[in-house]
Amino acid sequence: MARDSDAIELDIDGHAVRISSPGKVLFSERGETKLDLVNYYLAMSEPVMRAMGGRPVLMERYPHGAEGKSFYQKRVPDNAPDWLTTEIVSTPNGTQSRALVIADLAHVAWAVNLGCLGFHVWPARAADPDHADELRIDLDPVPGTDFEDARAVAALAHDLLDELGIVGFPKTTGKHGIHVYLRLAPRWDPYQVRHAAVAFARELARRHPETVTDAWWKEERGQRIFIDFNQNAPHKTVFGAWCVRARPGAQVSTPFAWDELETIDPDAQTIASVPGRVAERGDPWAEIDTAPQSIEPLLAIYDRDIANGMTDAPWPPVYPKMPGEPPRVAPSRAKKPKAGESPGA
Repeated sequence: MARDSDAIELDIDGHAVRISSPGKVLFSERGETKLDLVNYYLAMSEPVMRAMGGRPVLMERYPHGAEGKSFYQKRVPDNAPDWLTTEIVSTPNGTQSRALVIADLAHVAWAVNLGCLGFHVWPARAADPDHADELRIDLDPVPGTDFEDARAVAALAHDLLDELGIVGFPKTTGKHGIHVYLRLAPRWDPYQVRHAAVAFARELARRHPETVTDAWWKEERGQRIFIDFNQNAPHKTVFGAWCVRARPGAQVSTPFAWDELETIDPDAQTIASVPGRVAERGDPWAEIDTAPQSIEPLLAIYDRDIANGMTDAPWPPVYPKMPGEPPRVAPSRAKKPKAGESPGA
């Protein structure tokens, strides 16, 4: 099939999916096209559906390719095909929207045809929106740090998870960080899952204060890897596993095994290399659903911290003020107490 042919129609999972301009180049480094991207996801069907299947997603669209302008699309357009599966979801500020649900690979291909170069995935399945069944540990490099620093902190995170008896599954972010996913039994609401993430971030930062920070305010982070606990706030989406980033090289957010931590090169994981990698090594997340994890050890740490006088961690500004949350003001801008006045008076 010619790469520069006119619109084509593909039969995917029993649905006719129209791909317009299949020869349109989306990634400049190797000249990969829209059809190449569709074929990547088709080649990765089983791992992709294991990671995203049944979950609502937010689409990150690049109509003119990876180096063009972009926008986030929460809502499925009214002219979407009748077979498309959707779900009404709430965004952090309470706005409701009809989101795409990844019911099969036809839904992925439909979104790719719109120029979707990134799927940001909900932490709950559409069939059970009240229970978050994923906790995402986001090891986020700040200015002055890089992937090598995130790699070192990932090893520390792995040690702490092992100590707590919790199994985590790592992936590259497709850029310069690392995510570690915990697949959970569907027992906890998103607020409890966020509490567990706060507890993990605080405990890791306490143990390794020179390299790890849980400081929400950028001015307090220094040159340390930030554990972004608010990636687990209710309704918060995170860039999906096996999804392709809008970078010229078409880098993939790639799951890997813990014994690959010292060697994984995030920039080398692309739509050209990842299918072969999985064919050779298998899916490192193949067992992620077989033994859902418990966050009770982390909730116990959170409760201990609160009992010892700590408050909840700060929330992002798009969320309403939460019970027990500290003031939403950077420390350098906080009102200083007057002479003789106790702090917080």
